[in-house]
Amino acid sequence: MKFAKEIERQPVGIIGNMKARYRMIRDNREYRYTQIFECRAKEDSEEDFIVEGYATTFNDAYTLFTSEDGTDYKEVVDREAIDSNTDTKDVIFVKDHEGTVFARTKNGTLKLSLDDHGLKVTADMSKTASARAAYEEIKSGMYDQMSFAFIVDDDEYNKTTHTRTIRHIKKLFDVSFVGFPANPNTDIGVATRDYFNGVIEVERAERLEKEQRLNEARNKYREVRANGN
Repeated sequence: MKFAKEIERQPVGIIGNMKARYRMIRDNREYRYTQIFECRAKEDSEEDFIVEGYATTFNDAYTLFTSEDGTDYKEVVDREAIDSNTDTKDVIFVKDHEGTVFARTKNGTLKLSLDDHGLKVTADMSKTASARAAYEEIKSGMYDQMSFAFIVDDDEYNKTTHTRTIRHIKKLFDVSFVGFPANPNTDIGVATRDYFNGVIEVERAERLEKEQRLNEARNKYREVRANGN
Protein backbone atom coordinates (compact mmCIF):
# COMPACT_ATOMS: atom_id res chain seq x y z
CA MET A 1 0.00 0.00 0.00
CA LYS A 2 1.74 3.12 -1.28
CA PHE A 3 0.35 5.54 1.32
CA ALA A 4 1.60 3.35 4.17
CA LYS A 5 5.11 3.61 2.70
CA GLU A 6 4.77 7.41 2.59
CA ILE A 7 3.95 7.41 6.30
CA GLU A 8 7.00 5.24 7.07
CA ARG A 9 9.24 7.88 5.47
CA GLN A 10 7.92 10.78 7.54
CA PRO A 11 9.75 12.16 10.62
CA VAL A 12 8.30 10.62 13.76
CA GLY A 13 8.10 13.95 15.56
CA ILE A 14 5.99 15.48 12.81
CA ILE A 15 3.63 12.63 12.06
CA GLY A 16 3.07 11.32 15.57
CA ASN A 17 0.28 8.72 15.67
CA MET A 18 -0.40 8.66 11.90
CA LYS A 19 0.71 5.04 11.48
CA ALA A 20 -1.68 3.86 14.18
CA ARG A 21 -4.47 5.89 12.63
CA TYR A 22 -3.73 4.45 9.20
CA ARG A 23 -3.98 0.91 10.60
CA MET A 24 -7.35 1.78 12.16
CA ILE A 25 -8.98 2.78 8.87
CA ARG A 26 -8.45 -0.70 7.46
CA ASP A 27 -11.07 -2.00 9.91
CA ASN A 28 -13.75 0.59 9.20
CA ARG A 29 -16.45 0.90 6.60
CA GLU A 30 -16.38 3.55 3.94
CA TYR A 31 -19.42 5.02 2.21
CA ARG A 32 -19.79 6.62 -1.20
CA TYR A 33 -22.58 8.82 -2.42
CA THR A 34 -22.09 10.82 -5.59
CA GLN A 35 -24.18 12.15 -8.43
CA ILE A 36 -22.71 9.57 -10.82
CA PHE A 37 -24.69 6.84 -9.05
CA GLU A 38 -28.21 6.11 -10.21
CA CYS A 39 -31.15 4.09 -8.99
CA ARG A 40 -34.34 3.51 -10.94
CA ALA A 41 -37.28 1.18 -11.27
CA LYS A 42 -36.72 -1.02 -14.31
CA GLU A 43 -38.96 -0.19 -17.26
CA ASP A 44 -41.97 -2.43 -17.79
CA SER A 45 -41.48 -4.07 -14.41
CA GLU A 46 -44.63 -3.07 -12.55
CA GLU A 47 -45.51 -6.68 -11.78
CA ASP A 48 -41.92 -7.73 -11.12
CA PHE A 49 -40.96 -4.85 -8.79
CA ILE A 50 -37.39 -4.78 -10.08
CA VAL A 51 -34.99 -1.95 -9.19
CA GLU A 52 -31.65 -1.60 -10.90
CA GLY A 53 -28.78 0.85 -11.05
CA TYR A 54 -25.06 1.29 -10.52
CA ALA A 55 -23.67 1.55 -7.01
CA THR A 56 -20.30 2.75 -8.33
CA THR A 57 -18.55 3.31 -11.63
CA PHE A 58 -15.04 2.25 -12.60
CA ASN A 59 -12.13 4.41 -13.76
CA ASP A 60 -14.18 7.57 -13.33
CA ALA A 61 -12.57 10.01 -10.88
CA TYR A 62 -14.81 12.04 -8.58
CA THR A 63 -14.04 14.74 -6.03
CA LEU A 64 -14.59 13.66 -2.43
CA PHE A 65 -13.98 17.03 -0.83
CA THR A 66 -12.09 20.30 -1.15
CA SER A 67 -9.63 21.24 1.58
CA GLU A 68 -9.37 24.65 3.25
CA ASP A 69 -6.57 25.66 0.88
CA GLY A 70 -8.73 24.88 -2.17
CA THR A 71 -7.16 21.53 -3.08
CA ASP A 72 -9.57 19.00 -4.58
CA TYR A 73 -9.02 15.50 -3.20
CA LYS A 74 -10.29 12.88 -5.60
CA GLU A 75 -10.91 9.17 -5.77
CA VAL A 76 -11.34 6.57 -8.49
CA VAL A 77 -12.39 2.92 -8.28
CA ASP A 78 -10.23 0.65 -10.41
CA ARG A 79 -11.95 -1.71 -12.87
CA GLU A 80 -10.46 -4.70 -11.00
CA ALA A 81 -11.32 -3.43 -7.50
CA ILE A 82 -14.25 -5.83 -7.13
CA ASP A 83 -13.50 -9.41 -8.09
CA SER A 84 -13.93 -13.03 -6.98
CA ASN A 85 -11.91 -12.29 -3.84
CA THR A 86 -14.31 -9.56 -2.71
CA ASP A 87 -16.68 -10.80 -0.03
CA THR A 88 -20.20 -10.35 -1.43
CA LYS A 89 -21.80 -13.39 0.22
CA ASP A 90 -24.38 -11.40 2.16
CA VAL A 91 -24.90 -7.90 0.81
CA ILE A 92 -28.18 -6.23 1.74
CA PHE A 93 -30.30 -3.61 -0.06
CA VAL A 94 -31.59 -0.94 2.33
CA LYS A 95 -32.51 2.73 2.53
CA ASP A 96 -29.84 5.18 3.71
CA HIS A 97 -27.62 2.33 4.97
CA GLU A 98 -29.94 1.33 7.79
CA GLY A 99 -33.31 -0.06 8.74
CA THR A 100 -35.46 -2.59 6.91
CA VAL A 101 -33.78 -5.02 4.53
CA PHE A 102 -35.61 -5.06 1.18
CA ALA A 103 -33.39 -7.54 -0.69
CA ARG A 104 -30.16 -9.46 -0.12
CA THR A 105 -27.68 -11.57 -2.03
CA LYS A 106 -27.98 -14.49 0.38
CA ASN A 107 -31.54 -15.29 -0.65
CA GLY A 108 -31.15 -14.32 -4.29
CA THR A 109 -33.32 -11.19 -4.24
CA LEU A 110 -30.28 -8.95 -4.74
CA LYS A 111 -27.93 -9.58 -7.65
CA LEU A 112 -24.60 -7.86 -8.22
CA SER A 113 -22.89 -7.89 -11.60
CA LEU A 114 -19.80 -6.24 -13.05
CA ASP A 115 -19.34 -4.61 -16.42
CA ASP A 116 -16.98 -1.98 -17.82
CA HIS A 117 -19.24 0.77 -16.48
CA GLY A 118 -19.30 -0.34 -12.86
CA LEU A 119 -21.03 -2.42 -10.20
CA LYS A 120 -24.59 -3.05 -11.34
CA VAL A 121 -27.29 -3.78 -8.79
CA THR A 122 -30.57 -5.56 -9.51
CA ALA A 123 -33.01 -5.88 -6.62
CA ASP A 124 -36.24 -7.90 -6.58
CA MET A 125 -38.57 -5.81 -4.41
CA SER A 126 -41.59 -8.10 -4.72
CA LYS A 127 -41.19 -10.34 -1.69
CA THR A 128 -42.55 -8.18 1.15
CA ALA A 129 -45.03 -5.36 1.57
CA SER A 130 -42.30 -3.01 2.80
CA ALA A 131 -40.12 -3.81 -0.22
CA ARG A 132 -43.01 -3.16 -2.60
CA ALA A 133 -43.69 0.16 -0.87
CA ALA A 134 -40.03 1.09 -1.20
CA TYR A 135 -40.19 0.16 -4.89
CA GLU A 136 -43.03 2.66 -5.34
CA GLU A 137 -40.96 5.37 -3.66
CA ILE A 138 -38.10 4.73 -6.07
CA LYS A 139 -40.40 4.53 -9.08
CA SER A 140 -41.99 7.87 -8.17
CA GLY A 141 -38.57 9.53 -8.07
CA MET A 142 -38.51 10.13 -4.32
CA TYR A 143 -35.22 8.23 -4.20
CA ASP A 144 -32.99 8.38 -7.26
CA GLN A 145 -29.41 7.90 -6.05
CA MET A 146 -27.48 4.87 -4.87
CA SER A 147 -24.65 4.35 -2.40
CA PHE A 148 -22.63 1.45 -1.05
CA ALA A 149 -20.68 0.53 2.09
CA PHE A 150 -17.37 -1.31 1.84
CA ILE A 151 -13.89 -1.98 3.21
CA VAL A 152 -10.77 -1.37 1.11
CA ASP A 153 -7.71 -3.60 1.43
CA ASP A 154 -5.54 -2.15 -1.36
CA ASP A 155 -5.17 1.39 -2.65
CA GLU A 156 -2.61 3.96 -3.73
CA TYR A 157 -2.35 7.72 -3.63
CA ASN A 158 -1.04 10.07 -6.32
CA LYS A 159 0.41 13.17 -4.67
CA THR A 160 0.55 15.10 -7.93
CA THR A 161 -3.16 14.77 -8.74
CA HIS A 162 -4.29 14.32 -5.10
CA THR A 163 -6.16 11.20 -6.18
CA ARG A 164 -6.70 7.99 -4.29
CA THR A 165 -7.16 4.90 -6.45
CA ILE A 166 -9.05 2.03 -4.83
CA ARG A 167 -7.29 -1.07 -6.17
CA HIS A 168 -9.27 -3.70 -4.30
CA ILE A 169 -12.36 -3.84 -2.13
CA LYS A 170 -12.24 -6.52 0.55
CA LYS A 171 -15.91 -6.64 1.46
CA LEU A 172 -19.25 -5.13 0.44
CA PHE A 173 -21.74 -4.65 3.27
CA ASP A 174 -24.76 -3.00 1.73
CA VAL A 175 -26.13 -1.11 -1.23
CA SER A 176 -28.57 1.68 -0.40
CA PHE A 177 -30.95 3.92 -2.25
CA VAL A 178 -30.73 7.51 -1.05
CA GLY A 179 -32.56 10.75 -1.68
CA PHE A 180 -29.53 13.02 -1.70
CA PRO A 181 -25.81 12.40 -2.03
CA ALA A 182 -24.27 12.92 1.39
CA ASN A 183 -22.03 15.76 2.49
CA PRO A 184 -18.59 14.20 1.98
CA ASN A 185 -17.18 16.05 4.98
CA THR A 186 -19.56 14.25 7.35
CA ASP A 187 -20.93 11.12 5.71
CA ILE A 188 -18.18 9.39 3.74
CA GLY A 189 -17.29 7.55 6.94
CA VAL A 190 -14.66 7.78 9.66
CA ALA A 191 -12.33 5.53 7.67
CA THR A 192 -12.23 7.82 4.67
CA ARG A 193 -11.88 10.98 6.74
CA ASP A 194 -8.98 9.42 8.63
CA TYR A 195 -7.38 8.32 5.37
CA PHE A 196 -7.43 11.79 3.85
CA ASN A 197 -6.56 13.50 7.13
CA GLY A 198 -3.45 11.34 7.08
CA VAL A 199 -2.77 12.25 3.45
CA ILE A 200 -3.10 15.97 4.22
CA GLU A 201 -0.77 15.67 7.23
CA VAL A 202 1.85 13.89 5.12
CA GLU A 203 1.64 16.53 2.41
CA ARG A 204 1.84 19.32 4.99
CA ALA A 205 4.88 17.68 6.62
CA GLU A 206 6.57 17.36 3.24
CA ARG A 207 5.93 21.04 2.47
CA LEU A 208 7.32 22.09 5.86
CA GLU A 209 10.39 19.90 5.37
CA LYS A 210 10.95 21.35 1.90
CA GLU A 211 10.61 24.90 3.21
CA GLN A 212 13.02 24.11 6.05
CA ARG A 213 15.64 22.73 3.65
CA LEU A 214 15.22 25.79 1.41
CA ASN A 215 15.62 28.17 4.35
CA GLU A 216 18.72 26.30 5.52
CA ALA A 217 20.21 26.54 2.04
CA ARG A 218 19.49 30.27 1.91
CA ASN A 219 21.04 30.84 5.32
CA LYS A 220 24.11 28.88 4.36
CA TYR A 221 24.43 30.86 1.15
CA ARG A 222 24.21 34.12 3.11
CA GLU A 223 26.88 32.91 5.55
CA VAL A 224 29.23 31.98 2.69
CA ARG A 225 28.76 35.40 1.09
CA ALA A 226 29.24 37.16 4.42
CA ASN A 227 32.47 35.27 5.13
CA GLY A 228 33.68 35.90 1.62
CA ASN A 229 33.29 39.62 2.08
